[in-house]
Amino acid sequence: MANAAADWDLFQSLHAVLQAGSFSGAARARGLTQPTLGRHIEALEQKLGGALFLRSPRGLQPTELALALAPHLDEMAATVGAALRDATGPADGSAGCVRLTASEVLAVEVLPPILKDFMDVHPDVEVELVVSNELEDLMRREADIAIRMARPTQSALVARRIGAIHFGFYATPGYVQRKGLPTDLDDLADGHTLIGFDRIDPKSIIDTIDIGRPINRDLFTFKTDNQLAQLAAVRAGLGVGATTHGLARREGLVQILPNAFSFQLEVWICMHESLKASRRMRLMSDHLAERLKAFVAENQP
Repeated sequence: MANAAADWDLFQSLHAVLQAGSFSGAARARGLTQPTLGRHIEALEQKLGGALFLRSPRGLQPTELALALAPHLDEMAATVGAALRDATGPADGSAGCVRLTASEVLAVEVLPPILKDFMDVHPDVEVELVVSNELEDLMRREADIAIRMARPTQSALVARRIGAIHFGFYATPGYVQRKGLPTDLDDLADGHTLIGFDRIDPKSIIDTIDIGRPINRDLFTFKTDNQLAQLAAVRAGLGVGATTHGLARREGLVQILPNAFSFQLEVWICMHESLKASRRMRLMSDHLAERLKAFVAENQP
C-alpha cells in the first residue's frame, strides 16, 4: 500500500508537468520545490524504463511514453478531484464544493453576479469555475455542473433546457459614425471591418449560418479565436462583430443589418445523474436555471 501511495505521488508530479509544461510551473502547482519534483520524474522514469521528457530549443517536450500516459492521468485526476469535492460535505447538506464549467463569455459577462447572489445565501458552498469553451467531460466528473450551448448527448446526464439566446451583428455608435451603416451583407463583408475567428472549429455552429457566402477566416479583417477578445474589439469600436442582443443593449451598441443576419444558441444546464441526491448540487442547478432564464429573456431580438 505504501508503494502504491508513493507511485501515485510520482504520477501526480508527472500530470502536473504535463499540465504546466515546465518543472517550475508543476512544482508551484504541487507546492513542491523544483528539485523534489525533478526527483519524482527521475524516479518514475526508472520505474517505467524510459524517458518522459526531452529538452529542446522549444522547451520541455513530452515523449511518446508521457503522451500515452496523459489521458489516464487526466482521468485519475478528475476522479480524485470529484472524490474530494464529494467529501467536502454530506449529500443532504448545502455545505461543500460545486465545480462549474461555462464558456468564456458566460463565465466573465454573465455568471459573476449570479454566483455572488448564490454564495451570499449559501456561504458554506465553495465554487470552482472552469472557464472553457471546450465541453468538459461530466461523465468523468471533470466538472459537476456544466452550462452548455448545445444539447447534451450523453444519456447518463440530467439536462435542463433553459431556452435560446439570440445573436446579431453589432458595432459602437462611434464606428457607425465613422464608417456608416452597410446596405447589405456584401457591403458589410467588403466595406467594413468584420471581427471573427482565426481558426474555425469544424464542430462550431458556423456551418448552420447562412450569409450568402462561405464563412472562413478570409471573411474577417480582425481575427481572434478568443470570444472575450472579439467582444472587447467590438466594444472598442474596432469593427462589427456578433454578440447577444442583451449584452449589446447593455453596452449601447448599434445593431447592423437586423433583418439580414441572426442566429441563436440553446442554453442547457447539465450534471451527472449520480449528483441528483446532492442538495448543494440541486440548489446550484435550480439557482442557475432561474437566473439564466432571465438572461435568456433579456437576449431576445
